[in-house]
Amino acid sequence: MINIKNKIKKNQFYINYSKMMPYIKPYWFRGLMAVLICIPIGGLDALIALALKPYMDLVMVEKNLYSPWYIPVGIVAFTSLQGFLNYLATYLNTWVGGKITNDLKYELYQKMLQMDTEYFDKRKSGDIVFRFNNDADTACGGLLNNLKVFVSRIFSSISLIFVLFYNSWQLAIIASVVLGGALLPLTKIRKHVKDVIDKTTAATSEVITSYNESFAGNKTITSYNLAEYQKNKFADILKNLFGLQIKIVQRTSWLSPMMHVIVSIGIGLAIGYGSHLIITKQITAGNFVSFITALIMLYTPVKDIGKNYNAVQFSFMAIERIFDILNSNPNIRDKETAVELQKINSDIRFENIEFEYIKGRKVLNGINLDVKKGETIAFVGNSGGGKTTLVSLLPRFYDVTSGSIKIDGIDIRDYTLRSLRQNIAVVFQDNFLFSGTIRENIMIGNRNATDEDLKNALEMAYLDKFVAELKNGIETQIGERGMLLSGGQKQRVAIARAFLKNAPIVILDEATSALDNKSEAIVQKAIDNLLHEKTVFVIAHRLSTVQNANRIAVINEGKLVELGSHNELMKLENGKYKTLYEMQFKRQLQNV
Repeated sequence: MINIKNKIKKNQFYINYSKMMPYIKPYWFRGLMAVLICIPIGGLDALIALALKPYMDLVMVEKNLYSPWYIPVGIVAFTSLQGFLNYLATYLNTWVGGKITNDLKYELYQKMLQMDTEYFDKRKSGDIVFRFNNDADTACGGLLNNLKVFVSRIFSSISLIFVLFYNSWQLAIIASVVLGGALLPLTKIRKHVKDVIDKTTAATSEVITSYNESFAGNKTITSYNLAEYQKNKFADILKNLFGLQIKIVQRTSWLSPMMHVIVSIGIGLAIGYGSHLIITKQITAGNFVSFITALIMLYTPVKDIGKNYNAVQFSFMAIERIFDILNSNPNIRDKETAVELQKINSDIRFENIEFEYIKGRKVLNGINLDVKKGETIAFVGNSGGGKTTLVSLLPRFYDVTSGSIKIDGIDIRDYTLRSLRQNIAVVFQDNFLFSGTIRENIMIGNRNATDEDLKNALEMAYLDKFVAELKNGIETQIGERGMLLSGGQKQRVAIARAFLKNAPIVILDEATSALDNKSEAIVQKAIDNLLHEKTVFVIAHRLSTVQNANRIAVINEGKLVELGSHNELMKLENGKYKTLYEMQFKRQLQNV
């Protein structure tokens, strides 16, 4: 069992590097040059130590004033060459590392865009940023820097061990045994730090989440006087992170002082036994000085290895997390046999739909509904009853737990996601606008739209007059998330975007519920233009906005309880829709 564990640990280094090889391959030449340069960087250490033997024997022992001048000059030259090669290796490593990091980030970002809605529902923004961005920096930085150190130290150690044996095989054996004893604790460290490093990663992501939430929720924080609460909450996160960082120090920082002690023992033994060898004339003073110099040069990086070990572990664990993501598949994806949805010919059918976010807790239960092409159907009912969930199943933000949704008799899971979603335009209650210009945000609907198409979309969304009054017109910057626009203006930009998409299916999810009466009236006119000759699904809180729908579906507690036109539903005694409508009507009269 122990042998298996040791084998796994030995292979960990090679496993992580093998995972990264496809990303290193495009830049293999510069990467190889960076590695090869490390060979003379390490090898030159031995030349410096070796040069001390003749120098010490001639000057310190024989008192020869005419010692070879080239020895000190050579040491300076070798050191200068080593410094230049070190700079060159660092430059190449940084170049290759930057390229690989960017490639990894690009692939991770591409993977993130493929993730389904449920993936983001279950994660904090800080976790997403850390895993899809910071991990790439940690992985590549640690990987290549440690590769440089590893190669230079390997060849430095080999050359220095050669110097040790050249000067005294007896002392070299003592030094090698001590070196092995100093490195032995490293094999036991990983299992002690992995859990703490994972918790540190999670705590660091919470810090990022706090910054994101404070930025996005700054008005809420201000209006509810939450500054003190947020400050204390952030302090607790930092306190937890600090505690974890201290734990890492407690579990790893004993390595350096312990190695320092072990190395000191090795040097002490070498000096003690070396003195005996000098007295008995088995080695010269030059041999001894050269040996001690090589020994110190060999032991110095060993003493400091504990300081770098945390970075190595962070790097390896970051690589593991990266490839956990890259090797994963979203729950919602295309079947191998998926076909293109070209157009809608007949109907959209919901057949015995059941859905649950959490296993065992049904949000939708046994819903059956047939929507004809060109029909407008409105969903109303109690808050949390499942209206938004039901329409979210159509573009496959989520997949049904059981049952099926069919377009023209074909299950939507048998269509490609791209073609399915290309046929659906969604206008949300709170539409996300990207940082950039009004033009850029509207053109999202159709990147190939002409200026004439764009002009028509502005007019149909009642944005043309507003845009004409702006100094920079349609090229006006709207800020992150469209912060510089009013609620009604944001909605009209989203509607203009949907106009350009010109999809045969339109979903309106509470598109006017957050607006005042004046803004709602303008947006409603824009919506009326948008819905022409479309199959429309409307979720509405204000029942006055859905009276003209072909049919109204009342969804309560996940079930379809009533279905019909406004007039038909108003005729039902004690009907759910009638009750909701009369309650709203009375409330409106009271507010007049």
